[in-house]
Amino acid sequence: MKTEKNEARAGLLYGIGAYGMWGLVPLFWPLLKPAGALEILAHRMVWSLVFVGVALLALRRWSWIPELMRSPRKLGMITLAAAVITVNWGLYIWSVNTGHVVEASLGYFINPLVTIALGVLVLKERLRPAQWAAVGVGLSAVLVLAVGAGRPPWISLTLAFSFAVYGLVKKKVNIGGLESLAAETAVQFLPALAYLVWLGTQGTLAFGSHGAGHTALLAATGIVTAAPLVCFGAAAIRVPLSTLGLLQYLAPTFQFVLGVVYFHEAMPAERWAGFSLVWLALTVLTWDALRTARKSRAEVERAAAAARAETAPAAPAASAP
Repeated sequence: MKTEKNEARAGLLYGIGAYGMWGLVPLFWPLLKPAGALEILAHRMVWSLVFVGVALLALRRWSWIPELMRSPRKLGMITLAAAVITVNWGLYIWSVNTGHVVEASLGYFINPLVTIALGVLVLKERLRPAQWAAVGVGLSAVLVLAVGAGRPPWISLTLAFSFAVYGLVKKKVNIGGLESLAAETAVQFLPALAYLVWLGTQGTLAFGSHGAGHTALLAATGIVTAAPLVCFGAAAIRVPLSTLGLLQYLAPTFQFVLGVVYFHEAMPAERWAGFSLVWLALTVLTWDALRTARKSRAEVERAAAAARAETAPAAPAASAP
């Protein structure tokens, strides 16, 4: 029992560490200027593969590669995942470095709602009434933000949809976190390296041109990408999915606070109204998920109790007086 409690506590800390790092990453990307968003993205791809490759070599986890190479369908899905996450990474870096941290945080707030919508449209899943209500409130929030800003929140929507599609593809591929990142960055590696070489031939490559510290920070993009994923993987095997579902809101919350407090981005009334609707939708979604998890757990416990009662030996008959 004590071991289980220690594992659960460790899993919670790993989860907080993962989402905390994802939430604080807006502080990192501005440090890489004057490198542009595309160069930073290319470095992230190249150095992530280097970092993950070293980690897999140390762990001796290579057995998944032959199986993946024998499956054209999985290779195609990995390529799609790499393409989608490239859009997500690139847009997020650009958003942070051009003063759109709050709008980027909104993308990850509405991501669970988009994931549910994709479940209905792609996987033909059936939603509970509370989930429909949450999606409806989320759509209302997008409309409020669009009207208030005079344009759709395209950064938020692109980040939310790209990450939701990425999650859907990864679910179908069903490969571990480190292995998946290795396969995806392997797809990204050559185009990213070619782009960096081209920048070098044009004399516009920032890498190595602004001191050792800046060069080290660009190389550290691999660690910044992989470290939260490692923590997330450690958390996923130690804590319930419902706990991870709650922890996922830490990252956009940190990003939102950084955008408002640290980067001093504007928050007019219509933006507060839109965010409030999104938070209301997420509250409904979380309440419904916790209620459903409790009901499912109670049903499992009742079924287990009934099974134990059926298999228990019958009590001996009382002797006649």
